[in-house]
Amino acid sequence: MAIADMAAQGSDVRIPLVDISRRQGISLNYLEQLFAKLRRAGLVESYRGASGGYVLAHSAKNLTLDKIIHAVDENIQAHGCSPSLKRACTGKADLCLTHNLWGALENHIEEFLISVTVHDVISENFYNKSIG
Repeated sequence: MAIADMAAQGSDVRIPLVDISRRQGISLNYLEQLFAKLRRAGLVESYRGASGGYVLAHSAKNLTLDKIIHAVDENIQAHGCSPSLKRACTGKADLCLTHNLWGALENHIEEFLISVTVHDVISENFYNKSIG
């Protein structure tokens, strides 16, 4: 939501996090944590001072949602299996009956996030394009 908010304000506009916080109802502390990760990933640039704030480092037309999700260390996971656990999603050594279903769903979600740009999200026609 924060990146979409920035894109909606226009390119090269320095936007203080407090403004995004107010408009989107997102905790300023949480935004500061997210934007530190986004800055390290090269997705936003920060400027200090009275006219400071953040700008998108890339055009909204070239910034896909998967890059944002991965930059803030969010994983799209539809099932309880984890490579770091010794047990499968059933809590035992075997997989649940629907394991492959959830894995396929995760792949579709990832493909969708790769295909959608921030510009798409703020476009008024996005909903019609995504279901049509």
